[in-house]
Amino acid sequence: VQSGRSRFNLTTLPITDFPSVDEITSQFEFSLPQNVLKHLIEKTSFAMAQQDVRYYLNGLLLEISSGMVRAVATDGHRLAMSTHACDVKPSDTLQIIMPRKGVTELVKLLEDTDELVQIQVSANHIKVKLNDFVFTSKLIDGRFPDYERVIPKNSDKHVLADKETLRQALVRTSILSNEKYRGIRIRLSNALLQAQANNPEMEEAEEDIEVDYSGEELEIGFNVSYLLDALGAVSEDTVSLDLGDSNSSCVVQPKGDSTCTYVIMPMRL
Repeated sequence: VQSGRSRFNLTTLPITDFPSVDEITSQFEFSLPQNVLKHLIEKTSFAMAQQDVRYYLNGLLLEISSGMVRAVATDGHRLAMSTHACDVKPSDTLQIIMPRKGVTELVKLLEDTDELVQIQVSANHIKVKLNDFVFTSKLIDGRFPDYERVIPKNSDKHVLADKETLRQALVRTSILSNEKYRGIRIRLSNALLQAQANNPEMEEAEEDIEVDYSGEELEIGFNVSYLLDALGAVSEDTVSLDLGDSNSSCVVQPKGDSTCTYVIMPMRL
């Protein structure tokens, strides 16, 4: 390589060592707008596990069924799900698990446009064609857990809160939470939500915010990082929190929008 008065000699590797990508045999093919696929990934991918021994959790589930594409991610402690209606008609519900690395690289290529991307799915590969790129990734060979079972259906305590007010209160309170476990205690009473945290140094933080709530009093613990991740994925100004008792998971959704659902398991404090 020469440029002006500079000259560089570089070693190269044999071209035969470059991994070959075999032509995939497509079992199902469909199209989605780029911004829809980007939205599905961005709303859920933060909940993917990292280096979990349950290898099928180290990725993102894409479920394609008649008239719907859904993305689901979970690490066993929280779950994120986003659904989008679209014109797809597979003969049977199709589930594929994209590996974590593939998901993070694909989302970098996607733009906020209505241009269609062509998606081909085979037994162990996914191919995404967009503009000047063809993205191919292996799939994780495993069975994703039945995510529908972990979404509480009979929560009797419903909270409506301003998302930014709640988020800022949790951020401030979490400063004095245990750095390892990140536990925070939520207390609900009439029209009031109290966030409280403490740490081994006997430091304590507490903050009250007004919310729309009129049910029974409840005290429940959560990993504050999981709550903040869910709130960060919500675009709307108002969020709903549905809870049961102190041992039941919390369901976080944008107000009036059931296309995005976040489930957070409680923790003992």
